[in-house]
Amino acid sequence: MLVQMADTVLKRLLTRLKQLRDAHGLTQEQFAELSGISYKYYQAVEAGRKSNLRLSTLQRLASAYGIEVWQLLSPALPKTKAPRQRPPRSRQSSR
Repeated sequence: MLVQMADTVLKRLLTRLKQLRDAHGLTQEQFAELSGISYKYYQAVEAGRKSNLRLSTLQRLASAYGIEVWQLLSPALPKTKAPRQRPPRSRQSSR
């Protein structure tokens, strides 16, 4: 499901993503890794070059901070948990 966002909502989301990332002292690359989104894609999101985001992407962004999607757009900066560490990828045998 793609979510088409109005300009004001998109601007609020982009501002909030940067605020949260800065509050946790993360680079775009570090946060992308934690949220399970490619660095290039996250970079484009935060720069405003991606205005049609999947609900699953919004969920990943929020989940990385331990918050709900709606809190990404709340008027006040939400209280977040330290970004969760992604579990290591399981390595499958090549046999």
